[in-house]
Amino acid sequence: MRLLDHERDALLVPGASWIPGLVADEPPPASARDDWSLADQIEAAAMLVSDAIRDRADEPARVFRALTSWRLLRKHDRAMFDGLIAQLDRDARAVLLRRLAVPEGDTPADGRAPFRVLTAADLATLPRARDRVRGVLPAEGMAAIYGPAGSGKTFLALDLLAAVSDGREWFGHRVESCPVVYVALEGEAGIAQRLKAYSERHGQAPSGLRFILEPFALLEGGDVAELAQAVRAAGCAEGIVAIDTLNRAAPGADENDSRDMGRIIAGAKALQSALGGLVLLVHHAGKDTTRGLRGHSSLMAALDAVIEVSRDGERREWRVAKSKDGPDGATHPFRLSVVELGSDGEPITSCVVEPEQSPSEAVRRVKVPQGGNQRIVWDALGEVLRNASEFGQAGAPPGRPCIRIEAAIERCRGRLTCSPDRQTERAREAITGLVNRGALTLRDGWLWAT
Repeated sequence: MRLLDHERDALLVPGASWIPGLVADEPPPASARDDWSLADQIEAAAMLVSDAIRDRADEPARVFRALTSWRLLRKHDRAMFDGLIAQLDRDARAVLLRRLAVPEGDTPADGRAPFRVLTAADLATLPRARDRVRGVLPAEGMAAIYGPAGSGKTFLALDLLAAVSDGREWFGHRVESCPVVYVALEGEAGIAQRLKAYSERHGQAPSGLRFILEPFALLEGGDVAELAQAVRAAGCAEGIVAIDTLNRAAPGADENDSRDMGRIIAGAKALQSALGGLVLLVHHAGKDTTRGLRGHSSLMAALDAVIEVSRDGERREWRVAKSKDGPDGATHPFRLSVVELGSDGEPITSCVVEPEQSPSEAVRRVKVPQGGNQRIVWDALGEVLRNASEFGQAGAPPGRPCIRIEAAIERCRGRLTCSPDRQTERAREAITGLVNRGALTLRDGWLWAT
């Protein structure tokens, strides 16, 4: 958040070194006073400020989180703003909040301009935006993980959140740990089973992960304020709040309608502004999965990061579909492994996420030949397998790309420099040599990288 000069002066109190590390988004302006999504924002803002007045209104971090609410109320509901000012005057503890109460127009008393013109050198000194999961999720803002039904997105979301809560590396990405609150609105009965399966596979339950199972609506300002209060009371502010799913958190809303989607986004932004940290939405893909997140396109535009989960048969993978400050597009294969949890006459099971090797990782892992026909064939097969359309054949691991041995010979033979009438024989010999050295596996006529 860019602090105005008078706001920075008001908040510069002894021990205020926390200011540069706290960031919150200002709620988006509304086009009309009678827009009831704005009314929801105003209600949530008023509750947040009232709570700050009643409870340690001299605590800097709490005052800072209330700052965007002050701005919203001052701009859009002067009567409510003035009422809160009167409430401040009756409470001797509200020292910092009173210092933030300035005249209409946000003009500092000393006449200084509220805008700072920065040079390139100034920008270079600004702190870099932090990642929660390096290259995948930011530490602050709004993000989503989405995919079609049966893709494994909820299992993947739980695995991701558990890794963050414990500070465990996730699919090779470095993680900065933080408190996590999982608002489980869909499949509540199964969440305990999934958590038990995770604990058995990893040897312990995720220590920093908390759950909320009660109904919650992003469209209700009161719900947003109460959830923020519960998360703060649990000591989980500035972490991740995951809402599974967006659809269940917006009952009655038309996701394809721009107005309804705007209200959903406003609710998520209000929650993020109240708590800091990251709000993560678990969402469905549309009927046409190539068009991304289900619903109006304004959702994608509002998000800072998006993880897409897909499935083709038994092959599952996720990729970064959007990242404001980093590359996207790299895919990460995974499988759902069954974990048996007990029996009630029949096995009780759940699943856990297990990373798979990508084709390029499989190619890099073995000691490859340094020259000759085996090296030529190895390089050719690497290209072929990266573009394979068959996976997990003849006992190969699920998701492992495969090719028929005769097709492999045909695709490689033209790369060899021997006479054309010897190319097929030499290609077969090279593949046999790669199988013997453990670089490739051949079974029932199917070939894959070991």
